[in-house]
Amino acid sequence: MKHTGERTKPKSVVAPHGQRSRFRISPTDLLLLLAVVFLWALCYPLIRMGLAFAPPLHFAAIRAGLAGASLVALCFLTSRPMPQGLWVWVGLVGVGLSATSVGFAGMFLGGGYVTPGLATVLANAQPLMAAGIGYLVLSERLHSTQAIALLTGFVGITIIAIPRMTASPEGSSGTGIGFVLVAALGVAVGNVLLKKLAGRADPVAAMGWQFLIGAIPLFLTAWLVEASESVRWYPEFVLTLSALSILGTAVAFVLWFSLLQRYELNRLNTFTFLTPVFALSLGALFFAERLSAPEWMGTTLVVAAAILASKAGARGIAAAQEQTARSSLSDEHYGKMN
Repeated sequence: MKHTGERTKPKSVVAPHGQRSRFRISPTDLLLLLAVVFLWALCYPLIRMGLAFAPPLHFAAIRAGLAGASLVALCFLTSRPMPQGLWVWVGLVGVGLSATSVGFAGMFLGGGYVTPGLATVLANAQPLMAAGIGYLVLSERLHSTQAIALLTGFVGITIIAIPRMTASPEGSSGTGIGFVLVAALGVAVGNVLLKKLAGRADPVAAMGWQFLIGAIPLFLTAWLVEASESVRWYPEFVLTLSALSILGTAVAFVLWFSLLQRYELNRLNTFTFLTPVFALSLGALFFAERLSAPEWMGTTLVVAAAILASKAGARGIAAAQEQTARSSLSDEHYGKMN
């Protein structure tokens, strides 16, 4: 055994491509994530405007179909790679049926039965549902900082919604609550499946096909349930539908899937609590709506949760580097002894 008495200096640890991203969100990706949340915030008023011209299931089906068709057409025009492999397609079918079919149907139907405030709280239970499912399916451990961020965000959302929930207590039927909760569960399952597919399919092609797959049950259900109702194709509806399908759906979900390839689902999901905050900001900016004290308090908590989530990974990087350095020293020492 050769022993020099020299103390070996730990090697610098460089995380592989994509590993560091799991812990810390880069400024560019943070802007993209905020853009996704902003686009989703635009969906709320667009859906409300569009329901004046179309029954809910027809509207949801057309939204998904138009978003999917536009993305798949873009893939053919730009020669983007199509999804490959049986299990990738099985995953896309699962995403389409859960996030698109169930999620869109519950979202559009539930809006007519519950108050906007209650719908906001119930819909934002999705990150908590996804955290539980992700722990079982993805083995994503919910670290203490992430758990605090998720719970803080949900408390903030609840505080924001309290004035709207108490203003219309009659708008809280069991049917509506069931629709919104099923929609939240569908989106949570879809997000977990998307995370499983991350890195295995082109984001544009994957989102395009899952929207088209999810649109099929929506069209069939709309044809059966809303056969006597029709869509009024006024210019206002076409403009609203286009903005909702292209910006709020196609662009937003492609960006979301791209981010899922680089970051943990729980980390990203915390930022979805900002969606109603952006909606409140848009109302204050363009419609002179004044925020109440609870809304200000809730907004502060949600923003704090997002900041906490974005910075939560610094300790994770340090711990990973220290563990890797110790392993390197141990292996080197063992090698010298033998």
